[in-house]
Amino acid sequence: MNKAFTRESDAPDPDVPDDDPQLSPLPAGTRNYLTPPGYQRLRSELQALLDEERPRMVETVSWAAKNGDRSENGDYLYGKKRLREIDRRIRFLTKRLDLAEVVDPSVHHGSDQVFFGATVTYADAGGQQRTVTIKGIDEADSLAGEVSWVSPIARALLKAHEGDEVQLVTPAGVERIEVIEVRYPAPGGGVKA
Repeated sequence: MNKAFTRESDAPDPDVPDDDPQLSPLPAGTRNYLTPPGYQRLRSELQALLDEERPRMVETVSWAAKNGDRSENGDYLYGKKRLREIDRRIRFLTKRLDLAEVVDPSVHHGSDQVFFGATVTYADAGGQQRTVTIKGIDEADSLAGEVSWVSPIARALLKAHEGDEVQLVTPAGVERIEVIEVRYPAPGGGVKA
């Protein structure tokens, strides 16, 4: 294949957006609220990409480029693709960390009102109890019982107190839920019992 028809630009791929499509976009005009551990995880990932993975991939691409015909060089083609993915993730993390506002939920330790970082136990109309922890968009893990602060359940619970009934809007209609318990991590790392 003629080299004129191969794309070897280091410029970002215009067909691939900077944002990771699997992550939720931030609501317009808002900060990227994160807990201190969530902020540290994103920061650590960015540093690992910048200090370890990207330089290693640049070295691989450089080595592969010296091996001749780049159009049929699998190491080179894969390396360039992987380098674009790394650069896209670096841009995404940089943007998210620039908008980050670290909120320490332990400042509300002992409070019975729901704020960012709270672990909330609530009951639905049928009496079934669930527990969720309200976290940032980039750190919430639904498998661990964590929900984003922009999720419908978090928005319904925010500012409520223990014993309050709030309305949760679901696709099936409006559901009333009762706040049973509100907990925050203790200053220094533990969680209030």
